[in-house]
Amino acid sequence: MFRFQTQRFLKTILLTALALACVVAALPAHADVQTKEITHKLDGVELKAFVAWDDAIEDKRPGILVVHEWWGHNEHARNRATMLAELGYTALALDMYGDGKLADHPKKAGEFMNAAFQDWQGSQAKFNRALEILKSEPTVDGERIGAIGFCFGGAVSIRMARGGADLDAVVAFHSALPDQPPVSKGDVKASILVINGSEDGFLPADRVAGFMKEMFEANVDATYINLKGVKHSYTNPQADEFRQKFNIDSLVYDKQADERAWKSMQEFFERVFQ
Repeated sequence: MFRFQTQRFLKTILLTALALACVVAALPAHADVQTKEITHKLDGVELKAFVAWDDAIEDKRPGILVVHEWWGHNEHARNRATMLAELGYTALALDMYGDGKLADHPKKAGEFMNAAFQDWQGSQAKFNRALEILKSEPTVDGERIGAIGFCFGGAVSIRMARGGADLDAVVAFHSALPDQPPVSKGDVKASILVINGSEDGFLPADRVAGFMKEMFEANVDATYINLKGVKHSYTNPQADEFRQKFNIDSLVYDKQADERAWKSMQEFFERVFQ
């Protein structure tokens, strides 16, 4: 009797295991986010593009450019590209400085940033080359393209949109608000979302009003989110290290603000790319 019950028990376990195996086999395969680095040259300058995507997604999806802070093409930009891939986008973190330039001091970062804006024609070319590479990715729907940028990168993205770049959506985090080039109705193709802190010491309050007035008069789909009490560089966990190292009080990472802003970006993209 005992032997019979044991055999029946073992048979039940075996059948259960087989049933579970069938269920697991029927589930869709899950792949981790894939990444690659593309090195290319433009006018003799070596540039790096970091691309991230989820290859478990079969359909083409929107492509998002990620433009770094004034420090250069660093881990913060690459991490955000990976996070976008986790949301189902293909993201490319581009390099606006080239030749491996990474600033280790605000003075050097300012020099790199100012040089990029002074040679705006060259900066446009770098942005547009990265845009071409992104559109050429087999996972990307070239008719649905956006850009996000942080600090300097936000200003670059907005300025590209002001110039009529072929973008559907732009999101700028703790960003300057460039006033060039001038815009008229029909000039800006992209919908724009700016998410800044109310205590951002790098952003004059009157510039916010001036920027939104321009967007209103040019009939741009523009949204400005003002994060109460939040300072500059709130998305970058290294901000606190930079604040202490360089004695810049305006640099403060804010996890809650970062998460809120990222959620706002997701909702914005869902609306624009629907």
